[in-house]
Amino acid sequence: MSEKQLTNRAWYIGAKREEVGKSAILVGDPARIDRIAEHMTDVHFIPENRGLKTITGMRGSERITVSAFGMGAPIATIVMHELHALGIQTFLRIGTAMAVVPAKLGDFVLADGAMRAEGTSNTYAPLGFPAIADFELNTELRNRLTASGRSWHAGIFGTYDGFYTEMFALSGQRREMIGKLKEDIKQLGLIGTDMETSALLTAARILGARSSTLCVATVDAETQEKIQDDLMAKLERDMFEIALDVMHTFAATA
Repeated sequence: MSEKQLTNRAWYIGAKREEVGKSAILVGDPARIDRIAEHMTDVHFIPENRGLKTITGMRGSERITVSAFGMGAPIATIVMHELHALGIQTFLRIGTAMAVVPAKLGDFVLADGAMRAEGTSNTYAPLGFPAIADFELNTELRNRLTASGRSWHAGIFGTYDGFYTEMFALSGQRREMIGKLKEDIKQLGLIGTDMETSALLTAARILGARSSTLCVATVDAETQEKIQDDLMAKLERDMFEIALDVMHTFAATA
């Protein structure tokens, strides 16, 4: 597919230029697409392709696109790259992250930047290139989080490729190895870990776009305790409202 073709119709997500809005929210879990659609009007469901679900709907006076990438940095950056080729300049990844002190279960965690411990970002920029969130986007997110009254933290994420080998241990031997990594994470002062943020922040900078990540802390990195479903449902709705309001602001000025 040529560059011209890609700017008219995305290869993997299947969206056409006229089917996307001015800003985009990226989610991991495809099931979130239907739930966030309830917070929008005039929602258009783009035909699902390769398991990638995308919608565009109205939030107030602006069209916002929401696209699900599943899990991991490679697919997340493909979705971002294709939406950027269709004209979108502002991206916000929302979802879940593993909590590291001072963040605790149920807190919102906002990425000011991220440690690049995944491999995808290396295809966009050399390792010395920083993964930093957009300042103006994060300023607006900070304002919305403060107004929400929810507990939140901002800081540096750690982004890894190996969920069961680096983040969440199933066996005793692996748990010991990951424990050593977690001690390093504490010493570095990271506030959360995930599998996408550093790649998205790096890719966005290279593409000339705005990007950040806002997550709910759903797993305690120390105890591996998980958040309760009813609390997560409430926090997810709050996260949708914050994300859509912020994306509306940037779409209106695009």
